[in-house]
Amino acid sequence: MTDHTITVAGTAVDTRHWIGGERLASAETFSDVSPIDGSTLGEIARGGAAEAEAAVAAAKAAFPGWAATPRAERARILHAIADGVEKRLEELAIVETTDNGALLRSHRRGVMPRVAQNFRFFADWLLQLEHEDFTTYTSGSAAGRGHTNHVSWDPAGPCVLITPWNAPLMLATWKVAPALAAGNTVILKPAEWSPLTASLLADIAAEAGLPAGVLNVVQGYGAEAGNALVSHPDVRRISFTGSVPTARRIAESAAANLTPLSLELGGKSPLLVFADAEMDLAVDLAVEQYDNAGQVCLAGTRLLVEESIAEEFTRRFVERAARLTQGDPRDAATDIGPNIHPRQLEKIDGFVQRAIEAGARTVIGGHPGDGQYYAPTLLTDVAQDSEIVQEEVFGPVLTLQTFATEEEAVRLANDTRFGLAATIATGDPDRAQRVSAQLVAGTVWVNCFFVRDLQAPFGGSRLSGVGREGGTWSFDFYCDLKNTVTAPKGWKDHG
Repeated sequence: MTDHTITVAGTAVDTRHWIGGERLASAETFSDVSPIDGSTLGEIARGGAAEAEAAVAAAKAAFPGWAATPRAERARILHAIADGVEKRLEELAIVETTDNGALLRSHRRGVMPRVAQNFRFFADWLLQLEHEDFTTYTSGSAAGRGHTNHVSWDPAGPCVLITPWNAPLMLATWKVAPALAAGNTVILKPAEWSPLTASLLADIAAEAGLPAGVLNVVQGYGAEAGNALVSHPDVRRISFTGSVPTARRIAESAAANLTPLSLELGGKSPLLVFADAEMDLAVDLAVEQYDNAGQVCLAGTRLLVEESIAEEFTRRFVERAARLTQGDPRDAATDIGPNIHPRQLEKIDGFVQRAIEAGARTVIGGHPGDGQYYAPTLLTDVAQDSEIVQEEVFGPVLTLQTFATEEEAVRLANDTRFGLAATIATGDPDRAQRVSAQLVAGTVWVNCFFVRDLQAPFGGSRLSGVGREGGTWSFDFYCDLKNTVTAPKGWKDHG
């Protein structure tokens, strides 16, 4: 262990920035604390305007060379990064669990394999990315007839990617991989509550042969580094996952330079359970919303249950939730770990206590546990316009409301400012199609949850976000699309 390296479960992590292919320290640091037991893991370099400027300069300098790198070579390096992730999967899993409190078994089985897949998918998608040429035929005039249109994806330039703390490496690489595949350079700003695996990613990328300056990691605390990055005139794209208030500030800063934005923000998603649903499946889907201690933007935190089955559903839900084990996320038997930070725990409990004071009834939970753990909570007797129904809690807190008709279910589901996701439990395929068509949501799951194909568009409606990423949509965002129009042989413009 040195002044700039900490050891987490046997893995050395450099706490400095990664800028222009070098490790750089800052005059100030901030403490990184594990939510598992409140222990300080180490002091992290605290970047500001100077570090942001250096990172953008490095990304700008590296951009021409990386943009000119043939697609096949870019793809090869991305696959090499994926190889590095898989080689160090166990290290990445334990470091991230220690840093943000998510389940170790989930990191091993799903999250870190998905990190590698993010790189592999976009590497392969890059090699098949093309748009079939088309011929222009203009009615009423000979002008333009027979001209060939060729669409291409040109790298945009340096991209600032700002990522959250609830799934740090997976959500970072969901952005980093397509940005790099497209030929852009990247400045990654990880969340200050879970900064460690971003540093390890920089090591892995360098070992894979990614040229210096193509990927830069700026650690920061608060808005110091972030403000400088999103307002920089040399930044060509900004992708952010996080809260609505922060997104508004980012948009204001980006507006001065008209920098294109992709924003994946909060959610208050409904889970609609109809009487014709398979009950065990519906209950399992509902209990699954406690995943990652409720710190999932997509979570269906508003349970909307048809009146005729509400009593049975609630009984089974309580029985199923009682079997959940809350505790140390490194233990294979644990189902729910801690919440990320004392401030987050206080925020969660504030929502719950205000709801109870307003008349909500606690079915289970309703209180914090020891340390940074919050008891899985279900509240009922809640008004549609109440804070607990309308605002994102981002903790293990669900509400249950009932409906009498399909029309009422859709009305309740759509009656928030958000539109990130929705889940439907029904045994009627026609109903599933009919209801999903009416829901305001970027993703609708029918009799399943959290199934994400990387080739599908992902994003939110209303206050849940701006834009879509995934598959070709990612390249549409991270590139400047160009249309080249070529006249046919012998063509002359006669006006």
